[in-house]
Amino acid sequence: MQSSFLTILLLAFASSSVTAQLPEKAEDVSPLLIGETFPDQQLTDMENQQVSLLEVAKEKPTVLVFYRGGWCPYCNAHLSALGQNEAEILGLGYQVVAISPDAAKGLQETVAKDEIKYRLLSDASGDLAKAVGVAFKAPEKYGQHLLDASGGKNTGFLPVPSVFVLDTSGSILFEYINPDYKKRLDGELLLAVLRALKANGK
Repeated sequence: MQSSFLTILLLAFASSSVTAQLPEKAEDVSPLLIGETFPDQQLTDMENQQVSLLEVAKEKPTVLVFYRGGWCPYCNAHLSALGQNEAEILGLGYQVVAISPDAAKGLQETVAKDEIKYRLLSDASGDLAKAVGVAFKAPEKYGQHLLDASGGKNTGFLPVPSVFVLDTSGSILFEYINPDYKKRLDGELLLAVLRALKANGK
């Protein structure tokens, strides 16, 4: 009985330690830098299948977007804008992948709502966002909503909306990270960045 209680206590402590390690505010995140390589995390696709991020990146250079979830109107506007620029992005030799804490069902709803054709993946537990350094402790008002949207896996984090450009090895060529979730990378600026990278052989 005492052993079981001790195990529960240790698990609770471990859980609180992980939460405590998250930055308290979006302004406090410490993301990976240009030149560093993304970790090869397993994500979930819309069919609830496991997907290796670096295997996805191997297909072609990637515009990788972290967004808060399909419930966020600023995220939906950004995802739609990416969709409008997707043909030009593809024409430059890049693919688009967007990642959020939403579970597979939420990804499906976002695709239907915003008429998205590019790939959406779920990082419901936040393992990738935390490893990349863009996760922070979500305000308490989001708690239950995030738990529901993630299928019970998001215990209290949000990703700072971010755009990374990765080469086929997962190395970061460019990044845009803004703690103000209302401000997103402009589509024309993204295209200018991709053109410049392409001109430099990246």
